[in-house]
Amino acid sequence: MGFLLLLSLGYLYPRYKGTALITYKQLIIVEFKLLAPAMATSSSNSLDSSLPTQRLAGKVALVTGGAAGIGEAIVRLFHKHGAKVCIVDVQDSLGLQVCQSLGDTPDICFFHCDVSKEEEVRCAVDFAVDKFGTLDIMVNNAGLSGPPCGDIRNYDLSEFEKVMDVNVKGVFLGMKHAARIMIPRGKGSIISMCSVSSVIGGLGPHAYTGSKHAVLGLNRSVAAELGKYGIRVNCVSPYAVATDLAFAHLHEDERTEDVREGFRSFIGRNANLSGVDLTVEHVANAVLFLASDEAGYISGDNLMVDGGFTISNHALRVFR
Repeated sequence: MGFLLLLSLGYLYPRYKGTALITYKQLIIVEFKLLAPAMATSSSNSLDSSLPTQRLAGKVALVTGGAAGIGEAIVRLFHKHGAKVCIVDVQDSLGLQVCQSLGDTPDICFFHCDVSKEEEVRCAVDFAVDKFGTLDIMVNNAGLSGPPCGDIRNYDLSEFEKVMDVNVKGVFLGMKHAARIMIPRGKGSIISMCSVSSVIGGLGPHAYTGSKHAVLGLNRSVAAELGKYGIRVNCVSPYAVATDLAFAHLHEDERTEDVREGFRSFIGRNANLSGVDLTVEHVANAVLFLASDEAGYISGDNLMVDGGFTISNHALRVFR
């Protein structure tokens, strides 16, 4: 393998002092002879191997905000891939509907919980562990967007605190009580829902943007602490998706299909990746990957599901 490294660095290796240099051609021949058996085996294995149909078989997951939107998509995908899932939400009827739609199996349960209250988060985690025996995956998905407000002088403090309580305190409490279960086991995966607003300003209300920056900081700090226990901690940051959260500030009768279509059209026009509309399933698949063993050496990451939105300059648009 040393020959391969030397080739990649573009060097000629002197075999012995005072003798001629080995040429690239000679190195390639030697390297090929050394690697050929391994390459054949590797090729055979790669052809035979495939992703398991149930990537979370035997795992136990808790998903906050799992009754609707992205959270519901995560619950359904986790269930499809063999996980036992505890749905945690304040929307009882919606949460129970998700359970029923999945066949009311013993592998799915619902627990009412306000993630901004520590005792309720503690009880939710304990409930999942009591029911399923352990906790392998914690998904901190519950969140609020808050009312739209472009003038900080008029931003209501109580609304700011409400968003911070759910989006930041809720994630912190989820991490804290998941770690309580995972540390003695020496393994686990904690995934928190972030946003493109975690790395860019001006895309959402001040409280929402501030909360997502805070979640990203928490993610990095907690990943640094829990790595020694074998626990992986990551974020997922999607671009805008037309879920109910995007229209939470509107009255029910204002959430018409025309309004939703207008929103989808707006985010489509401003997206970087054309020809694909971001869906809750795209986001759920990213969470599934981070929860699975395939992401076994990924921690402290903020996985962007944004079609390249955050790496492009939307002001200059030199490629448009």
